[in-house]
Amino acid sequence: MQCGYSLTNARLRARDSKELNTHFTVTPRFAVKMLEKALKLYTPSRDEKSMAEFLADKCDDLGFEDIEIDEVGNVIAKKGTGRPRIMLCGHMDVVPGRVRVRREGDALYGRGASDAKAPLMAMLFAAASVQKNNGTVIFVGAVDEEGNATGIKNLVKKEMDVDYAIFGEPSGINKVTIAYKGRLAINLKISAPDSSHASAPWLSKNAILESVIFTRELKKELEAGQDEKTRGMQLTVTITEIKGGTSHNVTPKDCETIFDIRIPVDMNCKVIEQKIATLVKEISQKRGVEAFYSILDETEPFEAPHNSLLVRAFTLGAMDVINSRPSLIRKTGTGDMNVLGNQWGIPVVTFGPGDPHEAHTIDEKVSVDEYLKGIEILKKTLQHLKRLYDKKNQ
Repeated sequence: MQCGYSLTNARLRARDSKELNTHFTVTPRFAVKMLEKALKLYTPSRDEKSMAEFLADKCDDLGFEDIEIDEVGNVIAKKGTGRPRIMLCGHMDVVPGRVRVRREGDALYGRGASDAKAPLMAMLFAAASVQKNNGTVIFVGAVDEEGNATGIKNLVKKEMDVDYAIFGEPSGINKVTIAYKGRLAINLKISAPDSSHASAPWLSKNAILESVIFTRELKKELEAGQDEKTRGMQLTVTITEIKGGTSHNVTPKDCETIFDIRIPVDMNCKVIEQKIATLVKEISQKRGVEAFYSILDETEPFEAPHNSLLVRAFTLGAMDVINSRPSLIRKTGTGDMNVLGNQWGIPVVTFGPGDPHEAHTIDEKVSVDEYLKGIEILKKTLQHLKRLYDKKNQ
């Protein structure tokens, strides 16, 4: 165990005397109870310690080995032996804002119920089912997915010898996510030559008004020519923050605007950056203002092979549980899958119980029935992947 996590003396004595059963049976009631406990831990980005320690304890109860909390706070644990080596990775952090944890019929409410503690706990219990000589599962609870992806960026630096990876995000149990858009976050600063008293606005340019004009033109040019494309294949430009002005009666000389640009899988960040550089130069010359931009975040888009053994295993696993083939979907967001998939070059998909439209909402919830079926689909998928892998490598 690393970074401050250790078993208590009582737990060590219990383990040594075999009072803890490494073949613990995860009942539906237990799985739901543990998800409720996880939801009661409020873990916004970079404050995931309580969840990390909770998961590490559960991993020990469930017979995982090599349990650690790494230098940035990720929980990493291993179950099973042999190949294939499969990573199951979910994130422990949630967006800010508490949601009262409660059960109402089939719905379980709480911050992170959909995004993404239900997928994370489903992965934990599916991984717990793997026994020796049936492949190796590396379970990961990652930090800071909702923030700056600190957890996954640290994880991809490690030499983990992984054949396949599954990320836990709400897709619904009848869908498997095979692609995410990339992301560029841009800070654009517009500076007017001078400012003036607000009672004589004609004496100078207004940096806020110039920013509005500037951003409208930038957005129009970057999004042009996409009418025939589906939303999943469109580049989108969204203005998320704007800051300018120093006083209520002075025209602003400077204004900063932040853009969130989502890039489809048939484009890449470098091409879009080059286009932005050209447009910023052209528009600033035309408007007679200074314009400077900086890149705050850059994540390349990613699409997994549609015909990989991992996708086939998910198809078979879903058919075993819900009697239908899952749809393969492209999401308009960006996730940890982008970072690992592009870095490691292995088959990667994202899957998890929960409605993605519930994510980040003021009354976030997940279907208990879907959560339990998600566990079963993941368990079946791991079994099928082991069989397909062995068959391929005979």
